[in-house]
Amino acid sequence: MKFLALAACALLSSTSLAASYPITGNTVNCRSGPGTSYGVKKSYKKGQSVSITCQTSGTSVNGNSIWDKTSDGCYVADYYVKTGRNGYVTSKCGGGSSGGSSDSHCKKVNAAGINLIAQWEGFVASPKPDPIGLPTVGYGHLCKQKNCAEVKYKFPLSKTTAKQLLNDDLPTYTACLAKVLNSKVKLNDNQWAALTSWTFNNGCGNVATSTLVKRLNKGENPNTVASEELPKWRLAGGRVLQGLVNRRKAEIKLFKTASSKQAYPKCQ
Repeated sequence: MKFLALAACALLSSTSLAASYPITGNTVNCRSGPGTSYGVKKSYKKGQSVSITCQTSGTSVNGNSIWDKTSDGCYVADYYVKTGRNGYVTSKCGGGSSGGSSDSHCKKVNAAGINLIAQWEGFVASPKPDPIGLPTVGYGHLCKQKNCAEVKYKFPLSKTTAKQLLNDDLPTYTACLAKVLNSKVKLNDNQWAALTSWTFNNGCGNVATSTLVKRLNKGENPNTVASEELPKWRLAGGRVLQGLVNRRKAEIKLFKTASSKQAYPKCQ
C-alpha cells in the first residue's frame, strides 16, 4: 500500500459481502499462504479488482506485513492492494489475535525505547529514499502515500514532531508483537521496548516466524533468549552490517536492564 492511495473505497452496507480493491503492481502473485515462501496459485494484473475476505500477518513486503485473503482462496501481499488505509480494513483470518494479552499490553514503549529506536533509525526531516530506496521520513516512518501525505505533521519535521510520529507508528508494531506471544511470556517495559525496536526494524512477518518468539513461547528465560537470538538479526541484502550488529547490542543491553514495571501481557 506504499503507492498513492486515492479516496478510500466506499464502505459496503452491513452485509457479508467482501469489499473489492484494485491491484497496484504490474503482476501480483496470489499464494497458498501469507508469505513469499508459499506456492503461487494464480496472478492478478494491475488494476484488477480483488475481493478481500479477511486479513492476516505474514512475510513483510517493503515494511507491510499484512496479507489479504481473496475470494479466490489465496493470499496477496497488502502492499500491492490499494485499500486506501494503512492497516487492517476487514476482520482477521481465523478470528483474530493468537496472543494471550488481548488488548492489555502496552501500546507504546518507554522513553528508553523511543530514544533507542530514534538513535538507530536516524532523523529525516522531509521524505526521501532510505539506503535501500524506500521513501521514509522522521525516525523510520515508511511513507504509505505519495510525499508521505498521510503524515499529519508539517514538513520539514522537527525532532519533536518526528518523535510524535514515531509514537503514532509504534502501536502497529506492539500489536503484532503481542499477537505472536502467548500469555505465559512476561516482559518488563525495557524488554518490551527492546523487542519493539527489533520488530520495527525487521517487520511483523519476520518476527512472527522467528526462533526468538518460538523460544519465548516455550517458556525459556527471556534474557537468555534475547542474548542468543537478537545478534542473529544482523544481515541486510545477505551481508552483515555493522550498524545492525551495534543496534542488536543496544537492544540486548536495554532488554537486560532491570525494571519492575510490566509491559506484557498486561501494561502497568
